[in-house]
Amino acid sequence: QGGANAGHTIYNAEGKKFALHLVPSGILNEETLCIIGNGAVVHLPGLFQEIDGLESNGVSCEGRILVSDRAHLLFDFHQVVDGLREAELGNSLIGTTKRGIGPCYSSKVIRNGIRVCDLRHMDTFVQKLDTLMRDAASRFEGFKYNVDMFNKEVDRYKKFSERLDPFISDTVHVINESILEKKSILVEGGQATMLDIDFGTYPFVTSSSPSAGGICTGLGIAPRCLGDIIGVVKAYTTRVGSGPFPTEILGKSGDVLRVAGMEFGTTTGRPRRCGWLDIVALKYCCQINGFSSLNLTKLDVLSELSEIKLGISYRQKNDGEKVESFPADLHLMEQTQVDYEVLPGWQCDISLIRNYKDLPPMAHRYVERIEELVGVPIHYIGVGPGRDAIIFK
Repeated sequence: QGGANAGHTIYNAEGKKFALHLVPSGILNEETLCIIGNGAVVHLPGLFQEIDGLESNGVSCEGRILVSDRAHLLFDFHQVVDGLREAELGNSLIGTTKRGIGPCYSSKVIRNGIRVCDLRHMDTFVQKLDTLMRDAASRFEGFKYNVDMFNKEVDRYKKFSERLDPFISDTVHVINESILEKKSILVEGGQATMLDIDFGTYPFVTSSSPSAGGICTGLGIAPRCLGDIIGVVKAYTTRVGSGPFPTEILGKSGDVLRVAGMEFGTTTGRPRRCGWLDIVALKYCCQINGFSSLNLTKLDVLSELSEIKLGISYRQKNDGEKVESFPADLHLMEQTQVDYEVLPGWQCDISLIRNYKDLPPMAHRYVERIEELVGVPIHYIGVGPGRDAIIFK
C-alpha cells in the first residue's frame, strides 16, 4: 500500500545509506525477489529514478523487481491536484507530502483510475488518460489542461510502458505460488497504523491501509496464511504533518529528541513532531494488528534524558473521566489530557550494547514497563541506525 509519500532509510552491509520510496527495502539483499503489490500506487518516473540510483550504486535490479499488473498508476497531474487540494483547505490542511497519493487513490475508488496492465493497451490507455485529466481540470481551476500537455504525457508513457514491460507481473499468482512452495515472505508497508484511512486520526491520515489488514488486500494473501506480525515502534512517538498528538513535547525539549533521533522525513525532509511514547495509541495499534511481538527502535535516542515519561491513559479535562480507548472523535481528543508515568533515565551511551543483560537497569525498567502496559512482548530493541545495532531479547 502507499506510494512514494513514504521513505525508508536503509543501510547496507557496508554501512552505505539508501533512501527508498517505491522499491522494497529487500532490494539490498541479493537473494530476494522484490514485489510492488496491487495495493500500491506507482509513479513511474519516480520508480525508474530510484532504480537508476540503485543501479549506479552497484545494486542490481534486473529480474529482481516485479510490479503488480493490478497496481494503479500515479501521474504527475495527481501531484499537482494534491497541492491544489491542500491550498483549498487553507488553515485546515492535512499536511500531505504532495506526492499525489490521495488524488490517485481517489481515482481508484471512483473507478476511473488507470492500472499498470492498461499500459499494455496503448489505444485504450490514451482514452482513459484523457478522461482522467479532463476530470481533474473540471474540478480544479488551477489545473490547466491542454492538448500539448496531454500529448507529451502520452509520449512519455509510451516509453515508460516499453521499459516497464519486463517488470509487470501477476504478483497475486507469484506470491501465492511462493506460499505453496513455503518460501519466506517479508511484507513491508509505508506509514503506520495511526495514519490508516480507517483506524487512524481521520482526516489527518494517509489514503491507504498501513495496518496489518493491508497485507491481505494489498497483496492478495489470504488471512489464514499470515504468520507472526511484528510491530515496529519507536521508544518515543513522532508524527509528520498535521493532526492530534496528545503526548507531543513542545519547545526545546522536543528539539532534543528531534536532533538526537534525526527526526526529519525521508521523503520531504520536514522536521517530525516528537513526543513521549503514547501507550494508549500503542495498545490500540496492537489490538488492530494482532502483533505477536514488538521491535522497539531508537532506545538510544533517550539516553541523555534524566527522566522519561510514558503516556499511560487519557481522561476528559472537564470531569476527569477516563477515556477507555483511542477516540475516533477529534473533538473528544481535544478535550482529553494525558496521565503520565515518570521513569528515571539511564543517562549513558547504550549504542554499542548488543546483549539485553548489559543494558543499564533503568533501560531494563523502561522496556519491561512498556511490555507490562501493552501486554505484548518486546523481542527486538534498536540502539542505533546500523543494521547490527539491535538487541535480541
